[in-house]
Amino acid sequence: MATLRLFQYTTMSKERPAFDKAGNTGFQHLRNAAMFSLQGLREAVKRESAFRQELGLLAILTPLAVWIATDLLSFVLLISTALLVLVVELLNSGIEAAIDRVGTEYHDLAKLGKDYGSAAVMLALVIAAMVWGALLLQKVGVAP
Repeated sequence: MATLRLFQYTTMSKERPAFDKAGNTGFQHLRNAAMFSLQGLREAVKRESAFRQELGLLAILTPLAVWIATDLLSFVLLISTALLVLVVELLNSGIEAAIDRVGTEYHDLAKLGKDYGSAAVMLALVIAAMVWGALLLQKVGVAP
């Protein structure tokens, strides 16, 4: 049985292999996608302090969500909004990494891209706070 080669060296750089997309189909594609996703999560935990903080907050909020939620849908809503913050944080980190890859010197467009990513994280946090706040107020009987 032939061994599937996932990586091949390109002529542009002998230092790092480029991904061979031709052999990445079917179940192999699913397996690779899962592997790359897990690598991304590991790197985010290792490199991004904001991601670690938000992940820690999710760990604290999950038991609280069990108490706040009055039904399965409200529990899913609470956890989903917390996960949304993590998703947006990953996208923001990806934007920052791509900008830093191009260059670390100051440029107005680089600042704009990073500021947009940061604003997206802030809006995700506002959404999460609104949902959690509304359901918590319902739980304690302050809101209908």
